[in-house]
Amino acid sequence: MKKAELVFIPTPGISHLLSTVELAKLLVDRDERLSITFLIMKIRSDPKIDRFINSVSTVCNRIRFIDLPKDEPDPNQPRKFLFSLIEAQIPHVKDEVSKLVSQSESSPDSPTLSGFVLDMFCTPMIDVANEFGVPSYIFLTSGAASLGVQFYVQALHDEQKVDPTEFKGSDAELVMPCLANPVPAKVLPSVLLKKEWLPNMLRQARRFRESKGIIINTFEELESHAIHSFSKGNIPPVYPVGPILNLNRDGDCDEESDKYKDIKQWLDDQPLSSVVYLCFGSMGSFGVDQVKEIAWGLEQSGHRFLWSLRQPPPEGKMEAPSDYTNPRDVLPEGFLDRTATSGKLIGWAPQTDILAHPSVGGFVSHCGWNSILESIWFGVPIAAWPLYAEQQLNAFQMIVELGLGVEIKMDYRREFISDGTEDVISAGEIERGVRCLMELCDEKREKLKEMSGKSRKALENGGSSFTWLGRFIQDTADHLP
Repeated sequence: MKKAELVFIPTPGISHLLSTVELAKLLVDRDERLSITFLIMKIRSDPKIDRFINSVSTVCNRIRFIDLPKDEPDPNQPRKFLFSLIEAQIPHVKDEVSKLVSQSESSPDSPTLSGFVLDMFCTPMIDVANEFGVPSYIFLTSGAASLGVQFYVQALHDEQKVDPTEFKGSDAELVMPCLANPVPAKVLPSVLLKKEWLPNMLRQARRFRESKGIIINTFEELESHAIHSFSKGNIPPVYPVGPILNLNRDGDCDEESDKYKDIKQWLDDQPLSSVVYLCFGSMGSFGVDQVKEIAWGLEQSGHRFLWSLRQPPPEGKMEAPSDYTNPRDVLPEGFLDRTATSGKLIGWAPQTDILAHPSVGGFVSHCGWNSILESIWFGVPIAAWPLYAEQQLNAFQMIVELGLGVEIKMDYRREFISDGTEDVISAGEIERGVRCLMELCDEKREKLKEMSGKSRKALENGGSSFTWLGRFIQDTADHLP
């Protein structure tokens, strides 16, 4: 294999970027002939993304980043913005790839363009790869079962003319090849149940089928049923190469490092496996009524807690939550005083460091796929409280398919872009969920410990994910001109 260059195009936002960069690191570490160029789309300036990119650039000269021109969201159509942004970037991507190709042709030492690796939302870029005569691969930052559900719903719609939005609010259960148990319609991803999102998701699934392969952030031992189901039907090869995790906190600023020192000092003073950690992802937040119920539920549970509490963005805005200036404004009166010795309230959270700490014995999570993989890696059981995207399905997997978690409310969902309304889970339900989590039976804890070991072994030389990554590199080489 001569020197080869892959073009990576991630979706805007830190959570997809982290795992995509970790995949790139695995590839260049594995084969010295590979180099990777990232084309970065930005909605707005984000210092955390800039710091992260700078930290990676300084340690690996075979991964480089090129910023594409910024685009501002249309405030009147926030739900359509992501797709319109990606379409608008096509000419800029063509320009940058043309420069790479010209450089390769003019210099015999330069690597040859060998393919595109596209985030799951960037399927319009398949057309650009086709123009340059190179294959496209999809990188799925969610799990294999999620992919299987998307293919199932797309086939149901296209071949059997079933409208999946009719499953919204239904008690129906669906039998799918990618899951061993019947799937309640209530846990289907929100984007498959909404008429405004469905056409984009169906189009995305059809384009997935056009790709040369799909790289998935999972490992065979975790999702063997789903992975084996892909051998039948019109589905490209899949490469389960995970768990791909950002364990080094690349790009943290001094302020974030100082915050972690304070958190670590508190955790160091707590007994082994005694703390329940609550965090709802980079986009997770709740209104005042729900915050109060969480506080009462935690207090009534009697368990020690570390709670990442974030302030929601303004109603209707597509922005990340922020840290509260004064959390007392939204908490029950006297809560912080009564729990001063048993709990700690934080904003931004260095999640992998917290889950790695021996004092943490449970994790109340939104069930984003990265969080699930991290909880398995560190052997910390999850209480599922999904919010949006495919998180309800992830919760179903953890609780029903794998038996590795407990439930707060598996079919809870809220709007990704808040409209000011939300269902409120009661303090009693939260207390029950926290108690179930922290008093989990030894059998489930042992099962999780076993899966944790398998997740680490998968990445080792000779492990399942190590082998699949080698196969992907070989398949990429086979497509070199």
